[in-house]
Amino acid sequence: MIEKITTPVPYPEGTVNSYLLKDDALSIIDVGTKTSIALEAMEAGIKNAGYQMTDIEQVILTHHHPDHIGLIDAFPNAKVFGHVYIDAWLRRDPVFLNSHNDFYLERMKEEGVPEKYFGWVKKMTRSIEMLGERTLTDLIHEGDEIPGHPGLVAIETLGHAQSHFAFWNEKKRSIFGGDLLLDRIASNPLIEPPLNPKSKRAKSLLQYNNSLKKLLRLPIDVLYSGHGGDIHNVSELVNARLEKQHLRAMKVLSLLEGKPQNTFELTKIIFPTHYESQLGLTLSQTIGQIDYLLDCELIREETDSDGVFWYEKK
Repeated sequence: MIEKITTPVPYPEGTVNSYLLKDDALSIIDVGTKTSIALEAMEAGIKNAGYQMTDIEQVILTHHHPDHIGLIDAFPNAKVFGHVYIDAWLRRDPVFLNSHNDFYLERMKEEGVPEKYFGWVKKMTRSIEMLGERTLTDLIHEGDEIPGHPGLVAIETLGHAQSHFAFWNEKKRSIFGGDLLLDRIASNPLIEPPLNPKSKRAKSLLQYNNSLKKLLRLPIDVLYSGHGGDIHNVSELVNARLEKQHLRAMKVLSLLEGKPQNTFELTKIIFPTHYESQLGLTLSQTIGQIDYLLDCELIREETDSDGVFWYEKK
């Protein structure tokens, strides 16, 4: 049994999907946002499926973003499974959480962001108030079969989040994709701090592209997505998204002809009406295109005396 439960979110997506699964165990994949209206919708969805919240034996999380893990406290009898990165958030790990401001401030400085925008650092750190109070009871690793669901295997699909898993069932040719692939909009590969504050930042867009390519290697009939409708044309949509991203990168490449630019200058050109109101998101997107162009060896990177990175076409 697979039962989709849709709950509202206070974000542009409007709603988020959870999936009730009944095999040897009764589980739910992702649990929505920590709001009273989302809780009411979740309780109604569980009831309509013939169960109570206390009947759920396992909560399985695709990633740590608050619209997917907010209601974990509402399932008191369930074990909670997820990525080690989620574990750091739910444990409120002080070293990990305290590293966020320093991480984002360092990124803004090397991106050439003027000091007047440094207040954005606090906005770029996710609020722990939107998270549940429970912690993980079990960690999921690449290749693990999910207990109680024979044939349901975890595939690490980083990029949109540094905690992202998809769950593939070869026999049923189906996959629970979280936010890896959405039907109407492209997921944003977000810049997030590493678990170890001393580690380098992950190149989220490159991770995300590699995760999308994992889908191309699977004979998927249906992808159950974190937002919107089920996806049946997975390969076609993945190829379209990869091509669109490549074209965006080529436009960024054209902006680097003539003179070097830093990340902030590029962001102002690419997102002239949104960079101030959505600075964190727009910078993430620009960094992604730069990482892609560097990986393709189409541009070079230099650092000035202030530690700002500058880019120019080769």
